Amino acid sequence: MTHTHDIHIIGGGLAGSEAAWQLASAGLKVRLSEMRGSGEMTPAHQSDRLAELVCSNSFRSDDAERNAVGLLHAEMRALGSLIMAMGDAHKVPAGSALAVDRDGFADAVTAALAQHPNITVVRERVDALPHGPAIVATGPLTAPALADAIGAETGKDSLAFFDAIAPIVHFDTIDMDTAWFQSRWNKGEGRDYINCPMNQDQYRAFHQALLDGEKTEFREWEDVPYFEGCMPIEVMAERGLDTLRYGPMKPVGLDDPRTGRWPHAVVQLRQDNATGTLWNMVGFQTKLKYAEQVRIFRTIPGLEQAEFARLGGLHRNTFIRSPELLDPTLRLKSRPNVRFAGQITGCEGYVESAAIGLIAGRFAAAELKGEVLTPPPVETALGALLGHITGGAAVESYQPMNVNFGLMPPITVRSKKADRKLLYTARARDAFSAWAAA
Repeated sequence: MTHTHDIHIIGGGLAGSEAAWQLASAGLKVRLSEMRGSGEMTPAHQSDRLAELVCSNSFRSDDAERNAVGLLHAEMRALGSLIMAMGDAHKVPAGSALAVDRDGFADAVTAALAQHPNITVVRERVDALPHGPAIVATGPLTAPALADAIGAETGKDSLAFFDAIAPIVHFDTIDMDTAWFQSRWNKGEGRDYINCPMNQDQYRAFHQALLDGEKTEFREWEDVPYFEGCMPIEVMAERGLDTLRYGPMKPVGLDDPRTGRWPHAVVQLRQDNATGTLWNMVGFQTKLKYAEQVRIFRTIPGLEQAEFARLGGLHRNTFIRSPELLDPTLRLKSRPNVRFAGQITGCEGYVESAAIGLIAGRFAAAELKGEVLTPPPVETALGALLGHITGGAAVESYQPMNVNFGLMPPITVRSKKADRKLLYTARARDAFSAWAAA
């Protein structure tokens, strides 16, 4: 079948979906190719829905005043982001974070794209780089044939790292006589998380169980580094007895109603769907084998009878050396008809992936219309993330990165530490407003 289109997008994840929406909204015809639904599947996905969330259901902090990802949320909303609009429409309680009902969210994105008159969604696997205008947004699980084609074009081997998925628990199997609802420091609604407390002996036994538990091993990937922002729980445990207590199991700001005190350690669960029937174990990405996950996680107070809607898993993520290979508008230097977007560029996180898809779509739309879009200023969250990907990072040590204030030019005005984030976000808003107006 012949399809008439102005640009071809490969990959229907968050980045590809957002890029398609931006281009279609600009009046351009888009062919969006997604291999899921054509008989193909990835090791991490469970459906053929566009923009499926394969790990957490959280878009992280929605605080645009003191948090870089919250600032990125605000900038994307101002640019008409489909991902943010659908995220807002399908949000579930998560304190100061934006978390979504993953099924409702993916269904809504899929429907919006399928119904847009300028978008043709094609369920097909693409094995070669297109010769016409294109955006490659195949994510961290790029199919081998296309990955080989990218490697052949760039002359560089793909880099890779492990990414682990956290388990999801059925709410009605959590013992709420032991666990309790509370957000840390009572932020948000104050009851947005379920907390499972541990005393010192329970924590030490749990820590040892993580160390001793049988893990999945992949010898061919042994030299691949983990991403620091998505570290398997047992790998964190290997770093020291108290590492978890200062990380995902920190008890500060959480008062056990049975004692009125902070526990020695806490396992938190965050609501994963709109009806509140599924809860995600926060920070519990893991490469433990399935039977070991069930055995060890049922030693957590409150989860002794837990039933799991999904157990944790491990998959391989690939990304290119973007600072070396891409120009400031995300075009492949050796083949400028092709842009890259999303996690394959080395950004990390749902929101970051969608943001790079958004700006890639806007760059492509401007180019196809004979216009020029200046990259957003590095003082903005979007501009800082883009700048890191397209040249701000050291090539040899390039690793996946979440958006953060450290990617922005430093604030030189002397101020209290508590006020510096407000200075970053105020400067970013001014810079973004000026760029958007221009």
